[in-house]
Amino acid sequence: MSKNWVFRTRRDEAAFPASFNDMAERCGISSRLARLLWLRGIDDREQLAEYLSPGLRHLARPSLWPGMEKAADILARGLREGRKLAVWGDYDADGVTSTALVLQVLRHHGYEAMWHLPDRREEGYGMNESGVERLAEQGVSLLLTVDCGISDVAAIARAKELGMEVVVTDHHLLPEELPDAAALCNPKLADCPCASLSGVGVTFFLMAELNARLAEGGAPRFDMRRTLDLVALGTLADLVELEGQNRILVKNGLLVIGEAKRPGISELKVVCGFAPLASLGAGQVIFSLAPRINAAGRVASAETALELLCAGDCDTAADLARRLDGYNAQRRQEEERITEEAMLQAEASLNDPALVIAGTDWNQGVIGIVASRLVERYHKPTLVLCTDGDTLKGSGRSISGFDLHDGLARCAGDLESFGGHRMAAGVRLRPERLKSFRAHFFDVVRDVLGPDPVPTVQMIDGELDFKEASNFIFLKELEMMQPFGVGNPEPVFQSPPLLVRRRRLFGQQKNHVLLELTDESCNVTLQAKAWRQAEQFPADLEGRRIRLAYSPGIDMYNGVASVDVRIRDWKLV
Repeated sequence: MSKNWVFRTRRDEAAFPASFNDMAERCGISSRLARLLWLRGIDDREQLAEYLSPGLRHLARPSLWPGMEKAADILARGLREGRKLAVWGDYDADGVTSTALVLQVLRHHGYEAMWHLPDRREEGYGMNESGVERLAEQGVSLLLTVDCGISDVAAIARAKELGMEVVVTDHHLLPEELPDAAALCNPKLADCPCASLSGVGVTFFLMAELNARLAEGGAPRFDMRRTLDLVALGTLADLVELEGQNRILVKNGLLVIGEAKRPGISELKVVCGFAPLASLGAGQVIFSLAPRINAAGRVASAETALELLCAGDCDTAADLARRLDGYNAQRRQEEERITEEAMLQAEASLNDPALVIAGTDWNQGVIGIVASRLVERYHKPTLVLCTDGDTLKGSGRSISGFDLHDGLARCAGDLESFGGHRMAAGVRLRPERLKSFRAHFFDVVRDVLGPDPVPTVQMIDGELDFKEASNFIFLKELEMMQPFGVGNPEPVFQSPPLLVRRRRLFGQQKNHVLLELTDESCNVTLQAKAWRQAEQFPADLEGRRIRLAYSPGIDMYNGVASVDVRIRDWKLV
């Protein structure tokens, strides 16, 4: 389990300026928090104020986003002309929340739209010509894509042939050839306030601009704040960087999720074990709400998730939420089975620089999750493949230092198709090309990462004893740094030597561990937990001294505040 512990430093190697403490004091925060923020690149008072108070006033104007104003003009004109609009979404949480957001804004203004969420197994990701043709048969002449479309050259060309005007909103990497759409909205098309905006983030800004267009002439505007729960849910599920505009949207969206005014969100919280009005952190959304939205598209139909988010009453929403919870349980069972089988293959490939693993009866809806689990355990670029018709379909996850999309591009001759990001990607190839692809991919990984295994790095934000970790004033300050996620990781601290007084396993499978630890330097005893890592803590730890890499926080179980210590890593002293 042990990783290389590296203390966080500034990339520019600048020294901590004394003036920053003065600035922090004027903002009402401690010097410890000020240093944490400075280490993350916050240099001036304006940045500090926006980080600590990311209000909606800091959102960028529509004119700063590529294609946004043109797209809003096209949609507003088409709707006023009475043209039939369809929304082409995606089967994951980012695409489903995007679709729900569009429908909510349009319905406020009295417009109904058709929608299409592709079936993961039958259609796969993105647009397809047969689906476009079916929409044309139903009279659609205005087509809006959300969280997809930027690579769908052929399908969009077919839509144009059939008389459709197409507006693309997407956030994925740009292909060599862009589609010939009436408008393209993608933050990667040009310099803009946030290149890492999620699909639902792009949709939010477009619909905010369309909302203004449709309200011209005195019609009441829709309050876009009501959609921020969808934006937060989709953005967190897509694991984009929580910086700048994303941080503003998610921070405010979590407040709306706490209000639970949307029946679907309220009932989704209930099946996850939360009270309807419970305030949730980013992690609770990522690990509880989002998987149930995603489960619909993985094991059944994403339509169920969309129905939940659009439900108008709690009775309807409760039934749909229970259905999603059932899908999620089914997804977990499939995930555990496939992970177990995949790990058997991985154990036989420990000397390989990467993992390319295939199974014949694996559910393609969960192989991406399995790839993430394998990366977490083996710290190697990983591709998990399953049979899909007469081809193999795969989902990949990477590690820091290896651009997965670029690596696949160097093996393109072995692949039917591929796409994705630096850290996650999808592939399709012929079974007879698997051996060749595996060999070429391993060569690429060795070329980039070198011949030796890449050690896992645990970033450390500083030293913190248990007395300071028990200071609720400091813990409340840490909460000001939320939401935590990619681009804004939760602070991790190194402890002094700690005496292990007790080790206990818990959970149905006894795969979690709780340690009772005493910091003898200040005579404070706290309980610390590690999730799904019981095998990493031997039974003979009791009575020995260890050092933790840990994240402290406030646990409000049953309304009683206590110190929550989450173990990231540990070392024997």
